[in-house]
Amino acid sequence: MYVWGRLARMMLTAKSRGRYHMGDESRLSFRCLPTDIDSNLHLNNARYMMLADVGRIDIFYRAGLIALARKNRWAPMMGGLQAVYAREIKLWKRFEVVSTVETWEDTQVIGRHRFVLEDGRTAALVMTTAGVYDFRSRAFIKIDDLVSQLGADAKPRPPSDEERIFMNSHTGLRALAKNMK
Repeated sequence: MYVWGRLARMMLTAKSRGRYHMGDESRLSFRCLPTDIDSNLHLNNARYMMLADVGRIDIFYRAGLIALARKNRWAPMMGGLQAVYAREIKLWKRFEVVSTVETWEDTQVIGRHRFVLEDGRTAALVMTTAGVYDFRSRAFIKIDDLVSQLGADAKPRPPSDEERIFMNSHTGLRALAKNMK
């Protein structure tokens, strides 16, 4: 229930945060609840991914992607992620998830989700790769075309060295997974 409650809260408050434009941040506030913790009494690793999902859905919803996807039989899909944990988020502590679209290339979007403690320090960083699948053409959509259909006039910046390493690692790991029996 906690997942649906957090998603519902995000949807109900989306209008007050305004439309998402490329280069903006999605900032969502949370508290580490008893249902979020592991045996060390801090936010468990799976919960980081779930809260990153909420931040990503906030961007999709506020940018107009959810409505456009429903209209065109598209589906935003995660490709993969990498997470690093720098500091713990302890039980009952407040924190923010700051989500951004960092850049894109061809059909791949690079997103970032930073988990920020009340004192401003980063607790964790999650980098994601995602795309939008068109069920009619059975192919992923070029992100430049998608951005244009969303009414944005944005161009991607070149991926940073870290983003390029992540993208290459993701491509290699995906190929490995597809070739396993």
